[in-house]
Formats: sequence, structure tokens, C-alpha cells
Amino acid sequence: MRRVPVLVSAVACAALALLLSSCAWGATDGDGGGRLPGAPTGVTAAAGSATSVHVMWSAVSADGGVQVYEVYRGPTKVKEVPGSAHMVDVTMLKPATTYAFTVRARDTDGRLSPPSKQVRATTPRAVAADRSAPTRPGKADGRAVGSRAVQLSWSPATDDRDVVSYDIYQGEAKIHSVGGNQTATVVTGLRPGTRYSFTVRARDAADNLSPATAAVGVTTPGRDDGRGTAPTRFRATTHRADGAHYLDLSWVPPRADGVVTEYQVQLDGRAATSLVYGGSAPRDKATYSFYLGPESGVSHRVRIRGRLPDGTWGGFSAERTVTTGGERG
Repeated sequence: MRRVPVLVSAVACAALALLLSSCAWGATDGDGGGRLPGAPTGVTAAAGSATSVHVMWSAVSADGGVQVYEVYRGPTKVKEVPGSAHMVDVTMLKPATTYAFTVRARDTDGRLSPPSKQVRATTPRAVAADRSAPTRPGKADGRAVGSRAVQLSWSPATDDRDVVSYDIYQGEAKIHSVGGNQTATVVTGLRPGTRYSFTVRARDAADNLSPATAAVGVTTPGRDDGRGTAPTRFRATTHRADGAHYLDLSWVPPRADGVVTEYQVQLDGRAATSLVYGGSAPRDKATYSFYLGPESGVSHRVRIRGRLPDGTWGGFSAERTVTTGGERG
């Protein structure tokens, strides 16, 4: 008796083969060149202010990797972010308006996934001349949920109008945002065996920010030696221009769960300079140059590290030695 469903499934599969190129899970592209990326899941949207909405989603697995995510407001594509990013702020919206958002993944071969489930968010009405920030949220607490996630909770803030959202910071970096009706969230994409320091700030419709809560320290279990978060293919050379020597650096950004937009250059064992990219941080190769001085024959040790999307510093690259006026170290 148990064989009957199997026979029925086989017949059904054979019939569907007349319409589909495969009876396996997942769709293929029109040329049969591979499986399409799956539709993004876990999509959420929450108003960040009267003119912005914060959209988030879970990472999608694809045969060749996801190159970009496309974010749509209704039928219109409004944002395109790198495949390592899983959230974005959609700005320049109208106050007191409901918007519908979907997300699609595009793989490295240009194949586009089906759209995600549609989610909606309503921006609050604009309030003229609102310069009063919300109060500080109440005491925040946190605990590790596995080696790569932390659950945070806090008491609500108050505002003379309304609290629209809560921003979560790790150190000085904003890494998450939730709606003003939430007083708890799970922050994912963290590193095992890492100490984190979280704070929470409330935001109103006029983008006024409250003071931050006291820091909540949480250590994720497990081990992480930092090697997987270090920039690779790090190279250092010098060149001379206008009577001075300059240090030229190149590297491949670390593969992190998000976009690395900030780097710290360490020269001779000390932090020498910081590099912060805007909305177009490099993904495949990065370069940077800065002034060393007029004197030739001076040797320097140099290495670099990036601030990861979780707000922590990743591992240092290999260290290189350069000599002004000389060749590559």
C-alpha cells in the first residue's frame, strides 16, 4: 500500500516533464544553464523616519554565489546592494504613506531569483519643527544565541510624538534597526568567540536620536582566530612625487557577512591612518596611498585590517616591509 504514492508521484513527475525541464527542486534558467537563486526569505521592513524605511532579509545560497540584491518598492527597483549586504535604508519616501517592498537575488551569472514575499511598512506623518529627541531607552540586556547571534532587549523610550525606530550599535557602528514598537531583536552575522559591546538608541520621525543605553557586553561562544576576516593579497610599494615619498597599498577585502567600508592602516606597530568608503566600497580589489615623508632609505612595516559589518575589527593582513625609494617589500 505504501508503494502507491510513489507510483503516483512518478507519474505526476513524468507528466510535468512535458512542461518543466526538470522535476528536481529549484528552477533553472531558460537555457538550462543552472539553477536560479532562491527567493530571499526573512524579509522585513520598518519605518526609520517619516521619509525612510529599513529593509532587511536573510542571505540566499546560489550555485555561483549572489552578486547583488535588488530591492523593489512596488514594481520599481529602488536599491541595488552587494551580495554580502542583507539590509538597506530606502530613503526619499513620503510621510504617512504605506509602501510595499520585495527583494530579488542576482547571481554571478546574471540569473535573477523570483521575488521575495511582499512586506509593507508605513512611514509616520511628518512633524514640523520637532527638535526634541526621545528619551534614553531603559536598561538593555543581551545573551548569546549560538556562536553567531545575540538576543538583545531593552525598555521602551518615550517621545513627545512617537518613537519610530530603535538603532542598535556595536561599538560606534550602527549594525541593525527595528521598528519603534519592538523592544527586542536578534542580531545575526556575528563571529564565534568574540566580545561585543551593544548599545541602543531611539529615533523619532524627525530623525532625532536619543542618548544611548549603557553598553551591554556579550561574548559569543566558540573560537575565531581572525584569519578568515583578514584582508588577503596585501601588497605595499612606495613611489616618489613632488619631492616626497608615498606608500601605495593594495588588497582583497575580507569576505564578511556584509560590506567592509572602513580600514585601519598600521605603520611600524601603530595606527597610522583610517580609510572610510562611502556607498561604493570595493569588493574585489582595494587600493590606497598616503604620505610618508621626504627622506629616502627609511624602512617601514605596514599591515591593514577592516572593520567588519558586526562592528568589530577583523584580523590583520600579512605584514609587509617597504623602504622609501626602494622596491616592494
